[in-house]
Amino acid sequence: MLNMIWFALLAVGITYALFTGNIGAVTTAAFSAAANAVKLSIELAGVLCLWMGLLKLAERSGMVNIIAKVIAPIAGWLFPSVPRDDPAFFAIVMNLAANFLGLGNAATPFGLKAMERLQQLNPDPTAASAPMITFLALNTACITFIPTLVISLRAASGSANPTSIISATIMATTCGTIFAVIFDRLLRRHYFR
Repeated sequence: MLNMIWFALLAVGITYALFTGNIGAVTTAAFSAAANAVKLSIELAGVLCLWMGLLKLAERSGMVNIIAKVIAPIAGWLFPSVPRDDPAFFAIVMNLAANFLGLGNAATPFGLKAMERLQQLNPDPTAASAPMITFLALNTACITFIPTLVISLRAASGSANPTSIISATIMATTCGTIFAVIFDRLLRRHYFR
């Protein structure tokens, strides 16, 4: 569906440029954007490798496990119907811990495993269960302490201080997480009534 929307926007823009006599500007902009995309990709590769390497060290050093132990009581409150000894609970906690550290690549397998197991625990397989909805909301609006992609983009764009975004990211993602939990609880009460 999203591909069709992008294609429609592109087709309308090219058609408009054709009728207004600006097709040359579209061609120039397309080639310029393609060149800039390759340049940005190469610049990002180095910065992302550095951050992902540092975060991999954090993962291997056990920092992710320490954060997971801190998160477990909160996760128990957020997911009361998921048994603490179930693999779904472990996957949820590890996913949230990885997201806290900006380890999106490490969080994805845990997220998929959590949803797969939550589906097995789901009494109605044709609809999402309450824990599945809560997990999706948290996974989407999770607190992030180290926004590696944003830092990498800022560094590649020549920012004088690419890490200055960290405090704003922590505040914004904290607010997002709080509102996600509040709305999840409010909508859950309304829906299950």
